[in-house]
Amino acid sequence: MQVTLLKSKLHRVTTTHAELDYEGSCAIDGHLLDTAGIREYEQIQIYNITNGERFTTYAIRAEDNSGIISVNGAAAHKANPQDLLIVATFASMSEAEADVFKPKLVYFDAENRITHTCNTIAVQMKEAS
Repeated sequence: MQVTLLKSKLHRVTTTHAELDYEGSCAIDGHLLDTAGIREYEQIQIYNITNGERFTTYAIRAEDNSGIISVNGAAAHKANPQDLLIVATFASMSEAEADVFKPKLVYFDAENRITHTCNTIAVQMKEAS
């Protein structure tokens, strides 16, 4: 049996551009792609924290260390500059591969600089009042 798991995540990156008149995709700083293990032209899921939009496109490489996160083409209707996004990729694997697999999770500050990376999600639940 094959299962699909989270492969990598750019958590809370800030949209820098939304370009309607552009061939579709999402341009992402090349250093950020490399850190997360996202390939150019790989399918990505984008979850817009700011407005709740969720959509699928593919990654293209922007200049390394530029901080660019540019949502392009029709998808530009779903994000504006300064929106916070989660960019996720997924991978299919066997149950045995899944037992040892660890995702690449990358976290950011407001200027799209990496604050830290890890391979587990720390769940923080707010206490009910």
